[in-house]
Amino acid sequence: MKAAIVGCGSIARVHAECVRRLGTHNLVAFADKKKDRAESFAEEYNGKAYGSLEEMLKKENPDVLHICTPHYLHTPMAVHALKQGIHVFMEKPPVITKAQLKELEEVKSDGKLGFCFQNRYNPSIIQVKKLLASGEPGNLIGARGIVTWNRSGSYYTDSDWRGRLATEGGGALINQSVHTLDLLAYFLGTPISVDATMANHHLKGLIEVEDMMEAYVHFEGNRTACFYSTTAYCADRPPLIELDCDNMIIRIEDMEVTCYDRNREVKKLPVENKEVLGKSYWGAGHRDCILDFYDSIIKKRRFSLDLNGIRETILLMLGTYESARTGKEVAIEDLIKMAD
Repeated sequence: MKAAIVGCGSIARVHAECVRRLGTHNLVAFADKKKDRAESFAEEYNGKAYGSLEEMLKKENPDVLHICTPHYLHTPMAVHALKQGIHVFMEKPPVITKAQLKELEEVKSDGKLGFCFQNRYNPSIIQVKKLLASGEPGNLIGARGIVTWNRSGSYYTDSDWRGRLATEGGGALINQSVHTLDLLAYFLGTPISVDATMANHHLKGLIEVEDMMEAYVHFEGNRTACFYSTTAYCADRPPLIELDCDNMIIRIEDMEVTCYDRNREVKKLPVENKEVLGKSYWGAGHRDCILDFYDSIIKKRRFSLDLNGIRETILLMLGTYESARTGKEVAIEDLIKMAD
C-alpha cells in the first residue's frame, strides 16, 4: 500500500521508521505547512514533498494517511481524508472537544480509522494482561497511574500551537499523559465517573493549559483509580502504573513488571526487550501498533484501536477536563448524552 504522512515533526519520524521497517508498504509523500520539513523527510525516505494536505492527497491518492499534526488539526484532517475513502492512522489525541468526537462518529467512509495508543502494545502491558487473565492475581480492586515529566517554557514558546487551549486542547493530560489514562481504562474497564482538579504551577502567565492534572476515577465493578500527571517535574521519568489485586500488587514502570504478593515476596515478570523508536518513555509499541493497523486493512478485519475501541478513553479524557473546569464530579453517562 501507498502511505503518506502529514505533519513532519518528531513523532512523524517514528511513524516513518515503522512503515519503512514493515518492508511491504511504500512511503510516497509528506506534507507540512513548513514545506522545508516535508522536503527533509521526502529526501530521507525517497518520497515527494507538499506544502498542504489537500495537494498531497489530490496528487498522490495514498491508501493510508498518518496524521502527525498539531492537535486541533487531527479531526478535520481525518474527516477530509476519510471522505475520500483513505485509511487514516491518527496520533493522539483523537479529539480535543465533544464536537470533534461527534464529527468522527458521523463521518461516512470506506476507509478505516485507527489511533496510535501504542502503549497497549508494550511487551510489559501484554504480559500483565496475560497475568490478569490467568486468575493468579485474583480480583483487580483498583489502580494508580503517575506521570512526572518536564516541559520547560521553551517547549511552548518555540511552538506556534502548544500551550494554547484552541490549538493544543489542554496540557499535561491531553498531550503527555493520555496514554497512561488510557491504560488505566484498558485494565479497569468502563469508567463511570471522574472527579478532577488541574493547575498551572511552573509556567504561570506563559501558557493557557495545565501543567498538572489529578483525578479520582470510578470504574465498573466498584474499581477506583487515582491518576496524577505533571510536566513540572525536574526530569522525564517512566510512567508508573500500579494494579492492586486480591493476591498481589503489580507495578509497571516502563518495560519492567514487578509483582508483590501479600507476603511482600517480589518477583519480576520476564518481558521481551523490544527496540524503542523515539523517546524511551514513549514506549516500545509503535511498530506493532502500526503493523496491526496495516494488517487489519489487508485482512479486512476490525482494528482494535478504532473509534469504538477507544471511545471510553476519549470520554474519560473529556470528562476529566470537564470536571477540572467545573469543580464537579462528572458522570461519563452524562457526558455521552452531551456528546450525542
